[in-house]
Amino acid sequence: MMFCEQCEQTASGQGCQQWGACGKSPEVNAVQDLLIHLLRGLAPVALRARELGISQPEIDRFTCEAIFATMTNVNFDESRFTTYIRQAIAYREQLKTQIQQLTGVAQTWSAIACYEPDFTGSLAAQGQDLALQFISQSGMNVDIFSLKLTVLYGIKGVASYAFHAQELGQEDDRVYQFCYEALAALERQDLSLQDWVKLALKVGEINLRTMELLDAGHTSTFGHPVPTSVPISPRAGKAILVSGHDLPQLEAVLQQTARTGITVYTHGELLPAHGYPRLKQTYPHLYGHYGTAWQNQTKEFAKFPGAIVMTTNCLMPPQGNYQDKLFSIGPVGYPGLNYLPNRINSHPDFTPVIERALELPGFTETEPLRQVTTGFARNAVLGVANQVIAAIKAGKIRHFFLIGGCDGAKPDRNYYTELAEKVPDDCVVLTLACGKFRFFDKNLGEIEGIPRLLDIGQCNDAYSAIQIAIALANAFEVDVNQLPLSMILSWYEQKAIAVLLTLLHLGIQNIRLGPTLPAFLSSNVLKLLSETYHLKPISTPDADLAACLA
Repeated sequence: MMFCEQCEQTASGQGCQQWGACGKSPEVNAVQDLLIHLLRGLAPVALRARELGISQPEIDRFTCEAIFATMTNVNFDESRFTTYIRQAIAYREQLKTQIQQLTGVAQTWSAIACYEPDFTGSLAAQGQDLALQFISQSGMNVDIFSLKLTVLYGIKGVASYAFHAQELGQEDDRVYQFCYEALAALERQDLSLQDWVKLALKVGEINLRTMELLDAGHTSTFGHPVPTSVPISPRAGKAILVSGHDLPQLEAVLQQTARTGITVYTHGELLPAHGYPRLKQTYPHLYGHYGTAWQNQTKEFAKFPGAIVMTTNCLMPPQGNYQDKLFSIGPVGYPGLNYLPNRINSHPDFTPVIERALELPGFTETEPLRQVTTGFARNAVLGVANQVIAAIKAGKIRHFFLIGGCDGAKPDRNYYTELAEKVPDDCVVLTLACGKFRFFDKNLGEIEGIPRLLDIGQCNDAYSAIQIAIALANAFEVDVNQLPLSMILSWYEQKAIAVLLTLLHLGIQNIRLGPTLPAFLSSNVLKLLSETYHLKPISTPDADLAACLA
């Protein structure tokens, strides 16, 4: 048995209790819960070490990676979690020793900061017991438990963005500090409902800073994205497909495949990589994009005639007809899957990937050229801000729709395709994240030379979308909520929860969220969000368009 409700596709919209809708087994779910329990126990020790000035960058980075590994569709390998669990205990005890040596006093630690599992027994059984204990701690107060889960899932999103940012040399001690504070707070029973609301909004505030760091890492390393046409039809030759979100690891693949004759394609959330000028200029064998969103990978990976690298989420349980050509790196894992540890300057040695790509047939012919356009991040959009503002003032642009977020397998996500298709011709669609794959290849035309469909980038680029909205609001000297802008978002995993909390922290009103509302939000918490921020579920494309344009 298991209980997990952290993603949008949770069974019956209530919680997976026998097997994860993502493909996660009850055993993996339980060892993930055990790891989170140990990280919650590491947190107060890390906070005390920080008070004493003990530097711990390695532990800070480990904590973010370990949390990231527990996110939906990242790691399904029970043995990898056992390694994370042992490392969390080792770091905790290392810090305790340093604290005692510095103070000369034996510290008294809470039970959770001293917990150690029995490695001779079932870690899954122990993790399940701890998960039930965590649920029971809140007693009958469903609303507080709902907000605890909101904080925990939000922190998973923050940790994943922090992991990406630190790969690019961008770190802020406040992010790590808050992650520990939030993890430690989950043990507290003395906080009120309003205290938990404030903590959830603080997650949003810290996530904004984390996304800013990630944006700085991307743009300082690869340049600001520029509008770029990307082939979505293959060319003849040997091929490697890189999926996930990780631009530095994509570059490592490109570096190691230079002069091999191999063409590199992106998949999923790496489509926006083509908009970064330093990548495209430096690596001409970064050619095109193959496939669509993460949930289609079982069909798309099977058809791809080359090797495949999964850099981050979202991994689906691989099928036997392509598992031998699929490789995972970083926090990503699955039992029996080829895993490449970091060895060369924090990057794996991709030689096994290259060798497998050369063994496989590759594409035998070049297909007729089909293209999509990406690269409309904040610099690109704000570079034509005067044209945009003039078009708004002249009545040429009536409204902006931000239609973005996560894609998923549920058929009711067709709502987003229909919505984009029905947006009136005098309106602009902004999009980001893999939700764009519902309509990314639609030709919506232009308004005064401005494309009606603007792909801002990955879910990791939500910071860009926020900066565009703020800049337009400043130009018109109004509040963001007074702009002719409607946010209609889709969510699936915990990065999306962190972004939603950021929008609420910024006071953004009237967000429409779908395809369903999070199962972990209690009715009272939903009521609070509805009354405070007018957060509402999507309805039908026609009804929502009419309401937004009223």
